[in-house]
Amino acid sequence: MTERDRLDRAQIDLGDMDEQDFRRAAGQVADRVADYLAHVERYRVVPDIEPGDVRARIPAAPPEEPEPWDAILADYATLIEPNITHWQHPGYMAYFCSTAPGPGVLGEWLAAGLNSNVMFWRNAPASTELEEVVVAWLRQMLGLPEAFDGMFTDTASVSSLLSIVAARHVVPGLDARERGLAGRDDIGPLRMYLSDEAHSSIEKAAIVAGVGRAGVRRIPTDDAFRMRPDALAEAVAEDRAQGFTPFCVVATLGTTSSTSVDPAGPIADVCERERLWLHIDAAYAGAAALLPERRGLFEGWERADSIVVNPHKWLMTPFDASLLLFRRPEVYRDALSLVPEYLRTNVRGQVHDFHEYGIQLGRRFRALKLWIMIRYFGVEGFRRRLRESIRHADTLAGWVEAEPGWRLVAPHPFSTLCIRHEPDGLDAEATDAHNARILETVNRDGRIFLSHTKLRGRYVIRVTFGNPRCTMRHVELCWHLLRDAANA
Repeated sequence: MTERDRLDRAQIDLGDMDEQDFRRAAGQVADRVADYLAHVERYRVVPDIEPGDVRARIPAAPPEEPEPWDAILADYATLIEPNITHWQHPGYMAYFCSTAPGPGVLGEWLAAGLNSNVMFWRNAPASTELEEVVVAWLRQMLGLPEAFDGMFTDTASVSSLLSIVAARHVVPGLDARERGLAGRDDIGPLRMYLSDEAHSSIEKAAIVAGVGRAGVRRIPTDDAFRMRPDALAEAVAEDRAQGFTPFCVVATLGTTSSTSVDPAGPIADVCERERLWLHIDAAYAGAAALLPERRGLFEGWERADSIVVNPHKWLMTPFDASLLLFRRPEVYRDALSLVPEYLRTNVRGQVHDFHEYGIQLGRRFRALKLWIMIRYFGVEGFRRRLRESIRHADTLAGWVEAEPGWRLVAPHPFSTLCIRHEPDGLDAEATDAHNARILETVNRDGRIFLSHTKLRGRYVIRVTFGNPRCTMRHVELCWHLLRDAANA
């Protein structure tokens, strides 16, 4: 071997995958994913494995030398694909659906190929401007006014955290950005408000933002599990009198347990009167605002200071993609921007440098998959799929209401039902255990996967729809399994 040959060989060993090898492997992956999506029902929704089963089949130490691609893909096919919980399965009706349709998968692939880090415009010009456009498209699709700017984050947990930090930033005299909160006796303890049904991520955000769990006040809900504005107003007045500093209210439009809708308009009235930041958590149900016939449920949310909607829930976008909309972008920038010399550019102030509005410097190119999906399906295509999910929920609700012993535990304004079987002769605790056994029996079958929650302390079964692969055949199967389990 000549010296030149040795140098060429060394370069191959140090470089990327060979172009032709990549093309062949990419074709195999495309075929694998297409086959998976077409035949996902061959798998149980939840694999029948025990903790540690997968780990035990993977070497504890990494390989010292390269392994052939075909062996890696073969291990994926036997170790990974069969042993996940299959969120893509049409029988996945637990928690909230998070589905990745074909155009979204392709968008993720293109984004991965570009590997664009959307920190600031100079670093990602087209990526930044596409994010600006897609955020504006989604705002229009949701029927919200032009006053809202926004960006993408990973999850509603982070979107809500950023909003609570922004709300904290505008508290007069607080100056938490510079002075922090620890050891200060010149301010009363901060207080934020959310309903009994609000998501746990809001309380986590309070922990991270220095408000603490002691600074979170849960407001009671009405018979439909909605925050009571009268109780909110009373709580704020009471807290002010006791030396607290109220600063933020989080209203949930589509709660996690029951998908109840807090009355945004009356809550906004309280916030405006009391000078409180209003953050709207519409992570799941906000997608329904695409439907003109459902938009009345969101009346008043346009008065909020910030709103979060997760396209990776009911808008069928591959995980992750959370849309954060805000009225005053300068508050987020003032609260969170730190621009060292190595990040300064000569176009700062003319463009969105998104790293200044959040806690992340590195950011994924999430807008690409949404741009592709919106163009591929069209707004009306999304609406048709949302309506079909609602039709599935309404149909199952009708069957539940018509069946003796079964009842709906909460209103179902969207595509999620809370149901419970209450046979004669059982007290409340025994009925809880009975419903837990029903859920376990249905899930053990493997064709449908459901989750549960508690409402007013009682165990209820949750059934949610939103997967475009789900058909009425799967709704019928779900009901058949529930009835059989209850009768057994």
